[in-house]
This record gives sequence, C-alpha cells and structure tokens, in this order.
Amino acid sequence: MHIEEKQLKDFILDSGLVSKADFIVAEKKAKEEDEDAGKILVSMGKLGEDDLRKIKAYVLGIPFVDLKEQKINFDVLSLVPEPIARNHNIVAFKKTNDALEVAMLDTGDLTAIDFVKKKVGLKVLPRLTDSESMKNVLLQYQKSLKAEFGDIIQKEATTLKTISEEDGENASESDLKKLAEDLPVVRIVDTLLKHAIIQNASDVHIEPLEGQVVVRYRIDGLLHDAMVLPKNVAPSIIARIKVLSNLKLDEKRLPQDGRFKIDLNGEKISFRVSTLPIYFGEKIVMRLLRENASGFTLEALGFHGEGLERLHRATKLTTGMILTTGPTGSGKTTTLYTMLDILNTPNVNISTIEDPVEYQMNRINQTQVRPEIGFTFGNGLRTLVRQDPDIIMVGEIRDNETASLAINAALTGHLVLSTLHTNSAAGAVPRLIDMKVEPFLLVSTIDIIIAQRLVRKLTDKKEKYFLTRAEIENLRKEVDIDRVLDFLITEKVINKKTTWDKIPFYRPRDTKGEDGYSGRFGIHEVLKMSPSIKELIVQGKTNKDIEEQAKKEGMLTMIEDGIFKAVQGYTTIEEILRVVSE
Repeated sequence: MHIEEKQLKDFILDSGLVSKADFIVAEKKAKEEDEDAGKILVSMGKLGEDDLRKIKAYVLGIPFVDLKEQKINFDVLSLVPEPIARNHNIVAFKKTNDALEVAMLDTGDLTAIDFVKKKVGLKVLPRLTDSESMKNVLLQYQKSLKAEFGDIIQKEATTLKTISEEDGENASESDLKKLAEDLPVVRIVDTLLKHAIIQNASDVHIEPLEGQVVVRYRIDGLLHDAMVLPKNVAPSIIARIKVLSNLKLDEKRLPQDGRFKIDLNGEKISFRVSTLPIYFGEKIVMRLLRENASGFTLEALGFHGEGLERLHRATKLTTGMILTTGPTGSGKTTTLYTMLDILNTPNVNISTIEDPVEYQMNRINQTQVRPEIGFTFGNGLRTLVRQDPDIIMVGEIRDNETASLAINAALTGHLVLSTLHTNSAAGAVPRLIDMKVEPFLLVSTIDIIIAQRLVRKLTDKKEKYFLTRAEIENLRKEVDIDRVLDFLITEKVINKKTTWDKIPFYRPRDTKGEDGYSGRFGIHEVLKMSPSIKELIVQGKTNKDIEEQAKKEGMLTMIEDGIFKAVQGYTTIEEILRVVSE
C-alpha cells in the first residue's frame, strides 16, 4: 500500500496543515536522507503523527477509526494476544461472522496482519487509528486481565486440595509437593505472576492473615492491594512458590531465600524470593527483576544540565571511583548499569560482583556473591582484581573490608563503580569514614557521588495550575526556590523575567479511579569531588559543610531537582515532598 510522493504532497498542501515553504524544505531533506517527506515533516514538528496517518488513510481509501472513548468486548480484544498488540500496535475491535476489523497505526505492517489472519481464521480488515486510541485500547488489556485474574482465582480456589493448619505443621515434603503440583494452584500462581508483570510491579507480597490471604503489588514505589484470597489457599500457594524457587518445602520455622526465572512473551523476568515465618503462617515477598532491561540513557533517567555533564566527564575516567547512594529501591543499580552501558566498549574488560545480578549485559563478566559458601563481596573483589579488569562494579559497599578493597582497586589503576546506603551525596563521606576508610584515601579516589530517589511520573491526563502567594511562601520554607529559579533560567526552561506566580505546575486531572501517575524517574544530586571539597573532608568537616560547598559549586540538591522537574510537568510538588521527606 505505497503512496506516491506527488499524491501525498497534493493532499498535505490541500489540507492546509503545512505551508508550501515548509513542504519544500522537507522535500529537499527527504531526498538527502532517502526518506518520505511526510516523516520528515513529523520529525520537524510541522505535522502531527496522527494528522499524517489521517492523510494517508484518506489517500489509500482506508477507513479511519476513533477508539478513544470506546470500550471493546474482551472476547474480541483477546483475539489478538497482548504482546502482538503492543509490539505491532494492532488491536481487534469489531468481529462479524466472517471478518475481523483491526485498528492499526501502520496498515503497511503486513506481518502483523498475516499473523492475526492465521490465528483467527477470518478475513482481516485493517483500519487506521491514532496513538491516543491505541493507548486507550491497550490499557483495556490490563483492566480485562484483572477481571480474568479474579475469575480464575474464584474458580480455582474452590477446587484446591487443602491441608488444615494443624496438619500443615506436620505435613511431609511429598504431601506438600503434591499440593504444589495441583493444577488449580499452578494456574493461580501463574496468573498472579503474569498480572504482576503486566502491571509493572517491582514486588509481590503474599501475606497470610487470620482469616484470609492478602496479595499486594508494589507499583511505582507504592503498595496496592491486588487480591484477597481465602485462607485455605495459603499453604498451596506458598508450597508452589517454594517449588519454583527450589526451597525446602517442610521448613516453615526459618526464613529462606531463593529465586526463579520465567519467560513471558520473550521477556525474561527473574523473581527473587524471600520467605519469613509470621504469626499466621509464612509471608512471601518476591522482587521482580527484568533481566534484559537495557537501552537506558542518563537523560532518560532524569539527569540534566551540569549534573549530566559531570557524569559524562566521569565516564571518560580510567581510574577512580563513582558512587551512587540512596535507600533500597531508589534506582542506584539502574544508574550504574546505564553508565556501564556507556563504558562497555570492546577495548575494556568490565567485571561486576553483585547480590543479586539484576540485569544481564553482553560482554560484561557478572558474578553473584554466595555468602552461604563463603563467597562474599570481599573475597570476590580480591579475585576480580586478579582478573585484569579495567572497570569494576561492586554491587554494594556493606562493610569495612569491601570499602577498603574498593578504595585500593581505585588507587591501583581501576575505575570502580559502587553503591552505598546514605540519604544524601555528602552523607557518603562520613559513612565511608565510619567504615574506617582514611579521609586522604577518599579524596584520592572518589570523583563523583550521586544521590537519588525515584518519583512517580504524571501521565498525559494532567492539568495546569498556578501557585498562590501563600503556597509560594510555604514552598519557600521547604526549598530554596530562588536557587531553583536560577537553574531554570540557566537551562532555558523559562524566560529571564518569569516569576514564580507566572510558572505553571501540574497535577493529575480527574482520572476515573486511576491515580494519574504511571512509571517513575529519578531526582538526583551529583557531587563533584572538587579541590575545595577535598580540603573540607581532610579537615574533618561535617556533611552539611560539604553540601553547602557543593551547592556553591553548582550542585542541585535532590529536592531542588524535584521542583525543577515539577516545573517541567513531569511530576507534582506533592510527590517530590512525599519522596524527599520519607
């Protein structure tokens, strides 16, 4: 379904959406880049993607459908599997006895059309749609899955073989294994894991209470109730997860740790499992790790301005140390892996020692510690140094031994990347001194310290508002907003003469039961180890003194970076204050 360039030109110019002068520029660029003029106009910002689709649909005589407000019947929607729908932007929306109408963003994707045709055995009628319609329909998969999930639980829970609480304490391993392999429990656990992955959960909590079992998902940093199950399903579900994780089925008095991996539509997800005996049974928490996650950039993680420049300069170093700090789940490892991705070239040897290996990366030698057999960060790092590495990543500096070895590795010609649990970038210094690292060694090795938190990102359903004078004064008590204003002007986010009462902020619009957030990104502070800061460390000054000096040298603190990003419309002031004050 190819469109002649002349046809496209005539229709675009007739539509009045683009001026003749702009089209001539795009045409010239299209010839140079061997691309079609429509795509060039979109990349130049002269024409919207959806406008181009509508023009192409008109030229080709393909009907254009608007599905923004339409609720699709789940039986029709599920004719196209969700992974195919997402990867190829193709959704089924109407079915007759002999034909299926599908909405697409690109009707030239013949592979997707052919796949659907073979799967449903009907005539497939492609229709063009816009990206908002596609988003609305793809969201319906998740909502429908939740309903399907509930139905499966209700249906399967009634057919489960169960063991009473008293018998459960004395049940043999073979009895528990039979329970775990019972078909209904396999279905329940599979559906529960699938739902967690599609919901983009980072953790799954299974918590037995007195009369029921609560399943909760951590999504975008916050826990949400996902399902309440009958109490009698708890032993079966716990046994099933223990079987998957290779844990002892009859050990219920001691905590256990394990892991397992599943492949969902080509994406490998690793589950890190922790069991804990509690008053009403055993609680299970599973951390989801997407192993083939890659393709991040420092910009996409939320770095910008001087902080971004400092990090790019740090990736050019051949010796020294780069530290990321923050609480558990603040994205420290993702930041380090993004930097490793930049550093990962054929002429360097990169080795890591981690607990656990969270992402798998090509051409990087990744090692997992096993404390139960004596393979710790300390002796693993000793071995790594003998493996002729150029760059070493230590998953976490937890104790004096690891700190001392990491510092020595940085002194002996290696670039070391690691993480530390502190609340701020300046707080990393007293933490390392507390681990018996000499201040003069710190200043000789550390180049950059990053502190970070993750905040929830606003969806497109947001509304603009302006702060009142009282709200501006209240915000001033929490953060130096005049300093933030200077950074906003420097990075050309706002004009020089703009004042706070003229700067728009954003909040979620009424979203019919949804909270208005989706996904997370980082707020950061990037501390460069300058000569004056080195001097303060050697003099034994406090982390407050170090932070004040870093601010004088152009460091945005985390809360300031958060307000900066709230002005850009990425998140809300409330979300920044919630995360930074935690």
